[in-house]
Amino acid sequence: MRIDVITIFPEIFSCVINVSMWMKARENGLFLYIWNLRDFSKSKQYKVDAPPFGGGAGMILRVEPIYAAVEMLKSNSSYIVEFSPRGELFNQKTAVEFSKKQHLILLCGHYEGIDERAGSIVDKRVSIGDFVVTGGEVPAMLFIESVMRLLPGVLGNEKSHLNESFSFGLLEHPHYTRPRSYMGQKVPEVLLKGNHEEVRQWRVKKAYEYTKKQRPDLLMA
Repeated sequence: MRIDVITIFPEIFSCVINVSMWMKARENGLFLYIWNLRDFSKSKQYKVDAPPFGGGAGMILRVEPIYAAVEMLKSNSSYIVEFSPRGELFNQKTAVEFSKKQHLILLCGHYEGIDERAGSIVDKRVSIGDFVVTGGEVPAMLFIESVMRLLPGVLGNEKSHLNESFSFGLLEHPHYTRPRSYMGQKVPEVLLKGNHEEVRQWRVKKAYEYTKKQRPDLLMA
């Protein structure tokens, strides 16, 4: 898989791109490139934003450099994503769908957003939640990590993601490790007996109980 990120703050990604799972993903076939939108500006000052027509606060990212960047990067297999509060809510199901794409181009808006006319080259707008952040960079990081951990060879155990929260409609069951007892809190006895079927049933039951308490909306989906 190849992922190209278009942003006006490429330095934000330097803190994660060579760390932990990101590095492992790149070692296992993820081609990740971060592009500075300002490099595609025809302005002598490398300007990529302007005030909104009609007035109002903030600045808008101009359509011309976005078009130029996408035109340079896209191919027949490209799928273009813009991060926006108006987008489709991102979840584990859509992460799986995106993990099957060959090439993703991610547009990170900033300030008050991106000129609406750039939407004509966008395949999907994506939102990471019902809240607003300063730009698309942090949403892009969350998006990339969620998608890349589904790629072959990234997780130590290829089946790890199958039992995680949201992967099968429930929150994940609780986990325990050593010591067996800590400040009066003991590991559930069922996890110590070695009966795999009993453990499986216990985990399903706990996953349902957690979901019913914390996210009952998932049970109605």
